[in-house]
Amino acid sequence: MHLLDWIILTITLLSIVCYGIYRSKATSNLDGYFRGNKQLPWYLVLLSIMGTQASAITFISGPGQAFNDGMRFIQYYFGLPLAMVVICVTFVPIFHKLNLYTAYEFLEKRFDKRTRTFASIIFLVSRGLSTGISIVAPSIILSSLFGWDIYITNIIMGGILIIYTVKGGAKAVAYTQQLQFVIIIAGMVLAGYYAVHLLPKGVGFANAIDIANNVGKMNVITTGITDKGSFNWNDKFNIFSGIIGGFFLALSYFGTDQSQVGRYITAKSVKESRVGLLLNGLLKIPMQFLILLVGILVFSFYQYQKAPINFNPKVTQQLLQSNQKDSATYYIESYTNTQTILGEALQNKSPNTTIVYLQQQLLQYKKGFATIAKKANITTDVDDTNYVFLSFVTTYLPIGVVGLLIAMIFLAAWGSIAAALNALASSSVIDLHKQYNSTVYTEKQEYIISKKYTLAWGLFCIVAAQFATSMGSLIVAVNVLGSLFYGVMLGLFLVAFFIPFIKSTAVFVSAIISQLAIFYIHFILHFKGFLWLNVIGVLLVIGIAFVLQLVLPVPKNVASNTTP
Repeated sequence: MHLLDWIILTITLLSIVCYGIYRSKATSNLDGYFRGNKQLPWYLVLLSIMGTQASAITFISGPGQAFNDGMRFIQYYFGLPLAMVVICVTFVPIFHKLNLYTAYEFLEKRFDKRTRTFASIIFLVSRGLSTGISIVAPSIILSSLFGWDIYITNIIMGGILIIYTVKGGAKAVAYTQQLQFVIIIAGMVLAGYYAVHLLPKGVGFANAIDIANNVGKMNVITTGITDKGSFNWNDKFNIFSGIIGGFFLALSYFGTDQSQVGRYITAKSVKESRVGLLLNGLLKIPMQFLILLVGILVFSFYQYQKAPINFNPKVTQQLLQSNQKDSATYYIESYTNTQTILGEALQNKSPNTTIVYLQQQLLQYKKGFATIAKKANITTDVDDTNYVFLSFVTTYLPIGVVGLLIAMIFLAAWGSIAAALNALASSSVIDLHKQYNSTVYTEKQEYIISKKYTLAWGLFCIVAAQFATSMGSLIVAVNVLGSLFYGVMLGLFLVAFFIPFIKSTAVFVSAIISQLAIFYIHFILHFKGFLWLNVIGVLLVIGIAFVLQLVLPVPKNVASNTTP
């Protein structure tokens, strides 16, 4: 990067950190550190919720996801608005009424301590691992810019985030996210503008969309129905899995995941929480559409400009030094020559059939290259989804804009990871430490313990990041991971809210059995339609708990638990 880019990057990041620390300087107790003293207005709640969702993964991997797979990932969010309505009606008033620090306190009030502990552990494991994946996204930037080993950059990035989060707590997260989010949206709009602006003269936005549509990239709505008329349950993204599976996933994420619950319980009132959540339901789909559309525009841009056969340069370097060198050279040369022909065909306005044929040829060469890379067992991740947008930004965007967009991705990482670390610490302290430690602490001691847990989880996430460097598309990986746990978690809360007949032992045993079943379906049966795991998890918890409650003896002299 140019010196000006480094100056813009440094000033932007330092300004955000100083602002967050300044706004949280009065935070010195548990309530302030985890809930911001419940003083935040709806617009900060909204920006904090959206900022927590919009991690660096979204902006690193989102455009690349559209570049490689088209727009169909947008269907993943179709169930979100309805989920926001259900949460506002059901979850929010109960959480505020009970004055909770974490969502899992409610489960103890409804069931017992072991159920609360089990749910908290599920959250801690899933969110800790997914936060590790989130650290990888900004680490990719440092690795690409400096040529550093990705494992070293994970440590550097994780270390910076630990310092940032330990210092400020929930209020720092919320106040910095409002600035982060504005910069992020501006950055994506700017990237989309340049993707069109840099197209050849006479080629505009509409032409770019047509070029992408020729090879099926504008697949906003897909049904998952095969040519034979059957439904493909392993299809990851279609309108049915998006609306149904996406609804259950969003309901669990926003209703039971402490990283999100911790955002809206900081609000001044139930009304402020509800407004923030409902606006999130309205704005999230357009925002994600914009991010994916940038990827589509970048795809069309690269139909005129020569792109590498794999956007991760380390893949090509390692493959050309492997036993697959000759095959790699063939694919690289064929890909480059076909790109030249395609560029000329587009400039000469050749027939559409010719252009589509050449585009399909490029895709085949790219797939063939990936296949031999896997055969060569190279150490670098072959899937280049996470490198597409970064390569475009650093190669083609003007001086100054590059620094701003790199800052945008760092800010997205800081916002989401800081919120996650704050949530991990709050659940650890409130749901585990204080529950199983009889020591009575002063407010100051609790505050210090909370910071120590934040530090510990930061270190855990750095370790988790070291195992997430070869998971392919990060935006898919983090949602697959969440879907392994969210269905069971949501099942516990739905039973707690709506089925008073079911008591603690039945639901606790059911949750354990259901979680093991989800692992079996995904890891042993290799089921690919991960959004459906959220639905399956909910149905398993409710169904098994119902049957167990019918056959288990009811303890005598035990008061029946009821929903608060």
